Amino acid sequence: MPAAITQEQQDRDRGALLDVAEHLFYSRGVQAVGMDELRAVSGLPLKRIYRLFPTKESLVVAMLERRDRRWRESLAAHVAKVPDARERVLAMFDWLGVWFAEPGFRGCAWANVHGELGPSSPAIAAAVRAHKRAFHDQVVELVTAVAPSAAEPIHLLAEGAIMVAGVHGDPTAAATARTGARALLDATS
Repeated sequence: MPAAITQEQQDRDRGALLDVAEHLFYSRGVQAVGMDELRAVSGLPLKRIYRLFPTKESLVVAMLERRDRRWRESLAAHVAKVPDARERVLAMFDWLGVWFAEPGFRGCAWANVHGELGPSSPAIAAAVRAHKRAFHDQVVELVTAVAPSAAEPIHLLAEGAIMVAGVHGDPTAAATARTGARALLDATS
């Protein structure tokens, strides 16, 4: 009889599988990646994968939730380095610009997955909405410290820059949105 899998091993396997799923789903799309490919690339037996995530949908949701935490924490850490509240707002667009210029950038993972599966999966749609709500709240909190009336427009500039960069492959969308955010901040101060 094989030895029982420890919690530590289970956590390692889960993390490795989420790493593989995130890379493949983001680079190629969820529907283009089958469970056999996830098995082959992760090196985990299919039975083990299904013990960790009973459905592909549950794997997608877990991947989106983990990516959300990491993505928003990275943004928060970046802007926290900037001492001036107004400059922190603009630093958000600098952070977006770095992300947009990363090799393999394919736009917003949440919008991509929602476009593929959101209409047919309430769980995935909920994970996408949770990310979008959390990002909205993060931007609004950042901007409200400087110019409360500019919070919603600046949020829309950030979301718009993400879409433009993803669709057009244009990392300069962040700099353009930054210019718009600066103008809004100037107009409200």
